[in-house]
Amino acid sequence: MAKKLNVIKKLLLTLFFIWSILITLLFSIFAYNNSIDIKNLAIAKAKTSVDKDMAYRSWVASHGGVYVPVTQRTPPNKYLSHIKERDFTVDGKQFTLMNPAYTLAQMMHDYSKLYGVKTSITSLNPLNKNNKPDSWEVYALEKVAKTKKQFYELSDVEGEEYLRLMNPMIVEESCLKCHAKQGYKVGDLRGGVSVSIPIKPLRKDASKHIFLVFSMFFLLWAVGTGFLYYIYKKLSINQKEKQRMYEQYIFGLVDIVEKRDYYTAGHSKRVAKYAKIIAQELGYDKEQQNFIYLAAMLHDIGKIAIPDSIFLKPYKLNDDEYKMIQEHVTISYDMLKNIDVFSDIAEIIRNHHEHYDGKGYPRGLSKEELDVPSQILSLCDAFDAMTTSRIYKKKKSLNQALEELSRCSGTQFNPTLVEVALKVFDNQTLVDEDNEPFQTPLDKERFEYFFKDNLTRLFNSDYLNIKLHENSEYTYIYGIILRNFNNYNRKHGWDEGDVLLKYIASFLTANFTKNSHLIFRIWGDDFFILCSEALEIESTFAPLIKDLEEKEISVAFVKLDIKKDEIKNIKDIEKKVLP
Repeated sequence: MAKKLNVIKKLLLTLFFIWSILITLLFSIFAYNNSIDIKNLAIAKAKTSVDKDMAYRSWVASHGGVYVPVTQRTPPNKYLSHIKERDFTVDGKQFTLMNPAYTLAQMMHDYSKLYGVKTSITSLNPLNKNNKPDSWEVYALEKVAKTKKQFYELSDVEGEEYLRLMNPMIVEESCLKCHAKQGYKVGDLRGGVSVSIPIKPLRKDASKHIFLVFSMFFLLWAVGTGFLYYIYKKLSINQKEKQRMYEQYIFGLVDIVEKRDYYTAGHSKRVAKYAKIIAQELGYDKEQQNFIYLAAMLHDIGKIAIPDSIFLKPYKLNDDEYKMIQEHVTISYDMLKNIDVFSDIAEIIRNHHEHYDGKGYPRGLSKEELDVPSQILSLCDAFDAMTTSRIYKKKKSLNQALEELSRCSGTQFNPTLVEVALKVFDNQTLVDEDNEPFQTPLDKERFEYFFKDNLTRLFNSDYLNIKLHENSEYTYIYGIILRNFNNYNRKHGWDEGDVLLKYIASFLTANFTKNSHLIFRIWGDDFFILCSEALEIESTFAPLIKDLEEKEISVAFVKLDIKKDEIKNIKDIEKKVLP
């Protein structure tokens, strides 16, 4: 599930980045267009100003100039001194002629003062030094001299941004009144009207609009982002709920697997705990730790398909049985690979019995071919197997298990992981097992499947061998050997023989099951009692002997001291008992 959620997360993050880039791009386009609009607005203002100026100039020129009273602001224009009628007096009041350029300059001065729009008349060959062009105006006049058209661009004026426009002033017939002596003729470029529109006020006005639009774009981005987050949370919740349901189902199967065998109960949980500890020590994050923990919990799920006759067999498996139980890793893989919430751990589980040196199963993978989680699982699985008991073997101590891990470093296990395991397991508290197999009636039935005789329900020879091998509490073994029982079977039939055997077993059970005595049926018609103290077996058995003698069956009693007679298995008993 983690892998699928990560894919979804990456997809939604990609959509988030695309969405963010798209919104940013759209806003950038708007901001750029707004900047263009500001420039266009400045151009429009400049052209309007020029049109106004040129219209006024044309009006003045069409009247041959205008006469105004002579004042401090409007003294006689010295550049028009060659015109005889420049000045006249009426009723003692003096008037002077103002040509188009003079009146336009006056109006530009007032307009600039009132509205902040810088305008001026300039020329590459000015008569009036006040009309001397600045560097940009020189550049612009050279441009319009070639094209006879307006020229404009954004430019700085004393550190402030302006839209500057140069409008050509072409000599007309009316202009020759004042400028004919300068050699101008109709159609020549006399100079130009320079207009500078400040951009800052326009940007200030536009910024209010930009902020409003930005707020709208941000709101749109937030809504889209919220929607993507909602989708992620919804899918995440659905996936987690789906995983929870599957986990309940799968963990239920794990419980079934472990409840099939008392000696493996809790194995998956312990392996999961050990695997998580190692993952934590390796610096894995919480998600990776939980990922490995889940894989460990499910690593033996395939054992549910292994027959009881093999899975529950309490002693050494033969080659065919061992090959069959190896199939549990492939079965686990097949069970989980098609369940989307578990598909990402299926491969780990398939590889958890592979060895670092390539001598594991099912595919003989080695070293770099194995993912680290699988190698962690392999080590923890083996460690728990070593430190828990089976009915046919005693568990290793912690130090013994750690020594075994060290011995198998570089062969069965990854050396790096062994180093980590030696460090973290050194302080590990091992499970405190109860060696009593009869935990529940169900456990007892499973136990008896392998260790009880089907006819008499007494213990069989397999269990006697195990008890003799691990013996630490029994001192004596008593034998009740039936003679001529085969003749009884031939004479009365096998069914009657079985009835008699069950009768003898019930007698023994009624009289010799106290003080933890164990009763066994071996070799078909012989019975043995394993006990820790001496028994008066012959006197107890006396009531039954008469019945058996009437059936032409004799009874021989055998008493063996397990330690003195060096009884370690049934073969040792056979040597002592059978002729």
